[in-house]
Amino acid sequence: DILMNFRLAFSAYGEVNWCEALGTVLANDEVVNGVSERGGHPVIKKKMRQWYLRITEYADRLLEGLETVAFSDSMKEMQRNWIGKSEGAEMVFRVSDTGSEEEIKVYTTRPDTIFGVDFLVLAPEHELVAKITTDDQRAAINEYLSYVKSRSDRERMSEVKQITGCFTGAYALNPFDGRKIPVWIAEYVLAGYGTGAIMAVPCGDQRDYSFAKHFNIPITNIIGT
Repeated sequence: DILMNFRLAFSAYGEVNWCEALGTVLANDEVVNGVSERGGHPVIKKKMRQWYLRITEYADRLLEGLETVAFSDSMKEMQRNWIGKSEGAEMVFRVSDTGSEEEIKVYTTRPDTIFGVDFLVLAPEHELVAKITTDDQRAAINEYLSYVKSRSDRERMSEVKQITGCFTGAYALNPFDGRKIPVWIAEYVLAGYGTGAIMAVPCGDQRDYSFAKHFNIPITNIIGT
């Protein structure tokens, strides 16, 4: 397990599209409306051990190599987005009123917007969801998790007009001003991207704004007028 933290090719558990009827893992393209493209069988999210390539360790080399190949500009831009190198900071929000020391780690490229954070959003598969969900919200969370399990990653990311989510009942503390921030889960946040959690700044991000308006979450304005 220790060596896996240093290998370029490493083994770890991750979410996959599992079809029990076909007995295999399916790509996002093979899942349509929660069922397999072949045969129309139910597909669920399942954690399985699989192999990954740690491209973050050689992202610079990949980006430099793009300049030496005769690809079109559009193809190069697509490759840059796939490599996904970005610079930012990791923020830590301590969960309050749970009697535990749980912390939510968020990666952001805009740490300067910390005072405009009005809520946090975890991926439904995030390991902390079960730990921080309050008893009052557990039934609603379980119902939402059942819905998300039938959705592919592509469906969750592409349907920007459909806003779904569920409040965990938990709050986290802003590490700078101590303000209590509600913690939600939503399907547009993926467990395999970043830390599986985001800090939402509605006054500066359209998707966060739409989510906040949809669920009547108060919005803090940190943008000067």
